Amino acid sequence: MSKTKKKPYDERDDLEKIASQWRKLSALNKRKDFSAAIVRCATAAEIAANLAIRSEFTSQSTFDAKIVDSFLIWTNGLRNKMDRLLLPIRFKNRKHPEFKKLKALSESLYEQRNDIVHSGRFSSKNEATKAIEDAKLFIEALIGIYHPGYKVPEKNYRK
Repeated sequence: MSKTKKKPYDERDDLEKIASQWRKLSALNKRKDFSAAIVRCATAAEIAANLAIRSEFTSQSTFDAKIVDSFLIWTNGLRNKMDRLLLPIRFKNRKHPEFKKLKALSESLYEQRNDIVHSGRFSSKNEATKAIEDAKLFIEALIGIYHPGYKVPEKNYRK
């Protein structure tokens, strides 16, 4: 019996990449590698922002995928993607209630991730649990705009 080959990560769409990140963060969290789990949940949130931005450009412009991908690279990081692309394209102003909610969640994730990757900070179980829950809320709310009823593939990440 032959094993089916997994699709290479680079060939997966954004929803598949989020699911992969979520599986990985669940395993990291179970192994008590809380800092790495936070980095993964922040990565999943950034991929969700990529999906939203791609969806907005598809519906509102004629830019091809390569140009949109260059914008995503230019706006490296969740904060920049929220402020420089998603805000002006989708929400128009910072006072939009949906944007305010998403922005607060994204800021928390962005700051925790940066503390880990740029300062070498270690995180606790409680910090990881909060970050993962924030990421789940962010991802489901943002992707739910484009895929109503979307739920992050659940894994038991609280063990």
